[in-house]
Amino acid sequence: MKHLIRIYLPLITILTLAQPVHAEIPEQVEETIRKALQPLMRGGDIDQIRPSEIPGIFEVVIGSNLYYATHDGRYLINGSLLDLHSGRNVSEIKRSGLRMDVINGLGKEQMIIFPAEKAKHTITVFTDLDCPYCRLMHSKIKDYNDRGISVRYLLYPRDVVGSASYNKSVSVWCAKNRKQVFTSANAGNAVKSATCDNPVTSIMALGKQMGVGGTPTIFLESGDKLPGYVPPEELAPKLDQFKKLQTETAKAE
Repeated sequence: MKHLIRIYLPLITILTLAQPVHAEIPEQVEETIRKALQPLMRGGDIDQIRPSEIPGIFEVVIGSNLYYATHDGRYLINGSLLDLHSGRNVSEIKRSGLRMDVINGLGKEQMIIFPAEKAKHTITVFTDLDCPYCRLMHSKIKDYNDRGISVRYLLYPRDVVGSASYNKSVSVWCAKNRKQVFTSANAGNAVKSATCDNPVTSIMALGKQMGVGGTPTIFLESGDKLPGYVPPEELAPKLDQFKKLQTETAKAE
């Protein structure tokens, strides 16, 4: 407990000094932070550097990941910023938005979509054709759709590129009737081998970047993540609750 007190007292002090986020970052500060972090990028890119809620601390956005850096580029913080007044995890709210920006940036043409006729919610699912719970989830696709849930699938074989699981995902993507073959594969049926330009490798890389471990992994419209299979009768009220919470939060702000 003493260790926890030592950790949280500085945090409380910092957050007490928090100020509203400024619109701009000094050019010299941005240049300093970029130069300091570049050796860590390994060929990647820093998407954005912007002020945080804490003076002298800046947000560093890399894909769907969020970090914090000091103005001189000496320290990089990998953690969450908590607002002790509202009780909100400021960092997680922003990470959720970043995740959804990345997913929506893929475009529908990289997804296999089963739309609800009267859609109330849309979920995006990283799915593996050889995953038992992924298969169970898709076996109930009509139930999800009937409850107003549109499902957007991203093919995410958990094996390596070139494996049997990977090749199956590619074959499904390259099939003439993609949705039909996808459903058949989830039922355990063999898939006719096929190749074409496909997004499977890039989706695998994206999933790893976003911390997708097991499958299915469900992302809500808010960017919130639900790991594992959630039955339609449980998911529908969860989605209603998330949407209500979002609306209340927006009004409060």
